[in-house]
Amino acid sequence: MSEFEFTVPILIVGGGACGAVAALAAHDAGIAPLLIEQDARPMGTTSMSQGLFCAAGTRSQAEQGVKDDGATFFADIMAKTKGQTDPVIARAIAYGSGPTLEWLHDKHDMPWALDTGFRPAYGNSTFRVHGWQGHGGKDMIELLHQRLSEAGIDVLTQARLTEIVADEDGRVRGVVIERPGGAIERVGCETLIIASGGFAANHEMVAQFMPEAAQARYNGWEGNRGDGIILGQKLGAAVGDMGSYQGYAMLTEPQGISVPPGAIIEGGIIVNTLGRRFVDESFDIAGMAHPVMAQPGDHCWVIIDKGIEERCAYIPEMRDLIALKAAREADSVEALAAMLGLDAAALDAELAEARAAQAAGTPDRFGRIWGQDLPPVPPFRAFKVVGAIYHTQGGLQIDGEARVLRPDGSPLPNVFAGGGAARGVSGPSSWGYLPAMGLCAAVTLGRIAGESAARQLGGTPAVTTGVPAQA
Repeated sequence: MSEFEFTVPILIVGGGACGAVAALAAHDAGIAPLLIEQDARPMGTTSMSQGLFCAAGTRSQAEQGVKDDGATFFADIMAKTKGQTDPVIARAIAYGSGPTLEWLHDKHDMPWALDTGFRPAYGNSTFRVHGWQGHGGKDMIELLHQRLSEAGIDVLTQARLTEIVADEDGRVRGVVIERPGGAIERVGCETLIIASGGFAANHEMVAQFMPEAAQARYNGWEGNRGDGIILGQKLGAAVGDMGSYQGYAMLTEPQGISVPPGAIIEGGIIVNTLGRRFVDESFDIAGMAHPVMAQPGDHCWVIIDKGIEERCAYIPEMRDLIALKAAREADSVEALAAMLGLDAAALDAELAEARAAQAAGTPDRFGRIWGQDLPPVPPFRAFKVVGAIYHTQGGLQIDGEARVLRPDGSPLPNVFAGGGAARGVSGPSSWGYLPAMGLCAAVTLGRIAGESAARQLGGTPAVTTGVPAQA
């Protein structure tokens, strides 16, 4: 009698964007997968995102007159991370992102298009962020699972991975999963894709690998405990960039909704409880969390104006903030300062200095280059914000085919990874994170992992990316 209740060709752990896309890719390559998800309803980190991801060389970009390709995207990744990311993974993502988006758009009717409101910033040198206009991550994951259902792909929910069963050489033979009520099931597999979440909800791991973020507010899925990473290491897998994560400086208090990056890109500023700016707000989308947390008091203020609010109103998070009347509104600097408990003279001086730098076409004292963007003017809007950690970017070491690697660089025989469980391309800390890179890596590596696992079993992948060999 087999030790497993049944065996599948490809077992995928994790029902977020990475796992769902991996399942679609394996199915399209001719191999039937089984996807397991620990929660009753697949949501995870994807559902808490804006549903945006970067892709280079897409038709949507071309239709908007945007020139972009894998080489440019790869260069942006390496520049943002100061060359301190894995170039093999970076190439796979940079060159694979566009073909992945086109395949999902054409084959599975995922309605993604270039978001021209998300202007080049924070390391992206061109318009590259794609999304589903008016929708966020919750809509994205629900639509992906609708596509899984339409394709007849089996999804087993409330199935938490607790053990990976493998031979001495690291070849996985199956897994042990825990079901509701503590019931245990054993499922065999020919290949395994670990597409589970990161470890930002595991306080011990956060304190170990990123102690500077240990006291940060956590704004992510509580199921992200690093189970896939831990179990992968038990197989003999290497890990990389375990200190990497996306922080964010603009989590509203008490609403718990992110002020979208566009609020800053369009001209917004951040001041502390003294009414003072303290950094170039447009420089680092993730690392800004630390300067915010270092300010006196327990919060800061994002200040925009009515015009900025209107230009960002198409973004679901801003729409929600408007509906909740989360912004403090004032018609003058004095009224705004009184409402927020700030020094009016200090706030007025900050706004005046920013306006002078913008008018002169010179960087302000923090190095911010304003270009055509105007600092806020009355009527003002202000959001109370705190710094937070959203998700981790380090994990199991993989190669360009999403194969999980040992410390010596050799691949485990039949194990692949992506999403929060795999090493991303944000470098060793928070400062290397590009906007929308978390979902970009999840979606692209999900497709690569699904195809690689299927190829190992004789399947025929549907997508060709043409990733060049590393120089």
